[in-house]
Amino acid sequence: MTALEPQPDGCFAPVIAVSQTRGDLILVCEHASNSFPAPWGDLGLGPDQRQAHIAWDPGALGLMQALARRLDASTIHATVSRLIYDCNRAPDMPGAMPARSEIHDVPGNANLSDASRLARTRAVYLPFHAALHGMIAEQIAQGRRPTVITIHSFTPVYFGQARAVEFGVIHDADDRLACAILALAKAQTDLICGLNAPYSAADDVTHTLRLQAIPYGLVNAMLEIRNDLISTPAAQEAMADRLAPVLAAALAQMTEA
Repeated sequence: MTALEPQPDGCFAPVIAVSQTRGDLILVCEHASNSFPAPWGDLGLGPDQRQAHIAWDPGALGLMQALARRLDASTIHATVSRLIYDCNRAPDMPGAMPARSEIHDVPGNANLSDASRLARTRAVYLPFHAALHGMIAEQIAQGRRPTVITIHSFTPVYFGQARAVEFGVIHDADDRLACAILALAKAQTDLICGLNAPYSAADDVTHTLRLQAIPYGLVNAMLEIRNDLISTPAAQEAMADRLAPVLAAALAQMTEA
């Protein structure tokens, strides 16, 4: 299912894609797309910038979908670039519609008016999180307790600094699932793993978990995979083969606890 939201100039832009299963796992990919549809356009960015990690999380969508097939998970992902609106940022965060991302200026986000910020929030952020909340609420109403895992990728080099970590597991207030995933990934894979790496909740990267999972006391975690390891569909499938058994075992531990 794709949600369409009317824009101020009368255009329609797809902002959400949802797939639901009977399972109790929900996978979320806020930075799945580098699409710059009307009415927003390219925000003044060149083709290389629109392909770069500043615009999206390369490989994250394919990995999420591959994991969903293996784990019988429901999924939701944004279908417009994070630079139009970053659905993992609250409306009061500068990163929601950043005027600069890493070393790149984003001209189309410079000096946004309050009206423009409100329009983007209504068009992208609100329907995305309403749809995710609806998925969660419907499962809870049926007596189920879904687990929420967000899927991200990160660049191997950031501000000129190489990153050695390959697989990061991040938590907010609830570290149970994150710690279980980390321990199992270290035991069952040869990935270089890190807890709260390359980011942590202190960097305001856990907004979706804070908004959607933690208020209900739902088990949750955020996964970060270095994007050079999932740069092709084949690599995404291979990574899913490595990580799906880890996630399944960690989820089983949560059920037994």
